[in-house]
Amino acid sequence: MTSIDVLADRARTLLALHRPGTPVILPTVWDAWSAKLAVDAGFTALTVGSHPVADSIGKTDNEGMSYADLLTRVAQITDAVDVPISVDIESGYGESPQRLVSGLLDVGAVGLNIEDTVHGDGGRLRSSTEHAEFVRALRAAADEAKVHIVINARTDLFLRQDGDDADRVDRAIARLTEAADAGADCLYPVGRHDPDTVKRLTDALSLPVNVIALPGVDDPATFGPLGVGRISFGPFLQAALAEKATELLGRWR
Repeated sequence: MTSIDVLADRARTLLALHRPGTPVILPTVWDAWSAKLAVDAGFTALTVGSHPVADSIGKTDNEGMSYADLLTRVAQITDAVDVPISVDIESGYGESPQRLVSGLLDVGAVGLNIEDTVHGDGGRLRSSTEHAEFVRALRAAADEAKVHIVINARTDLFLRQDGDDADRVDRAIARLTEAADAGADCLYPVGRHDPDTVKRLTDALSLPVNVIALPGVDDPATFGPLGVGRISFGPFLQAALAEKATELLGRWR
């Protein structure tokens, strides 16, 4: 088990990488192989995506796997690479904040994504206050463990197309601002946004903003001028590799 001092240092390193305008790119990985691939390509921190992990073990996204399933895979990743690791913990798998934090630290992870869709409760959307309170509880648990786990607070308003289009950006800003005030370090309005929307979000929010990118399509240079602080790939790196593998295998059918 990695010492608390080492984990605390890795968490500080991960947090320092988040610089709006000079975004950290955290390739989204799902197993030891993909993690080593990314580190060998020169990346110094990674995020573990729930969707690609679930696909890799034959289960479904949206908490079709258990927290134990996820931690088993994260432990394999942290054994294989020596860089800070953040983990998508979906909406928390019904676990307490203390258990979520202790589980991540036990397997050597120092960051997390927490979303506001509660998959174990009919897929309902947490209220902004409820989501902020969950973030606050995660921060308190991390403080108690003496590791500043990097909390990436996610909202699914755009992904769900929740409510009226006209004020969705404003509602997302309000929701993420509450999460920031509760102790988040990064804010994740997950979805594919046009540049004007991204700029509006980064201008209005006080913390680094995470955007999702298509690794084979998007231009990495376009995100910095929009004020983005963090880029990840969600399931799209795995999907791009799957498309290439399907092409290669198709030659042999």
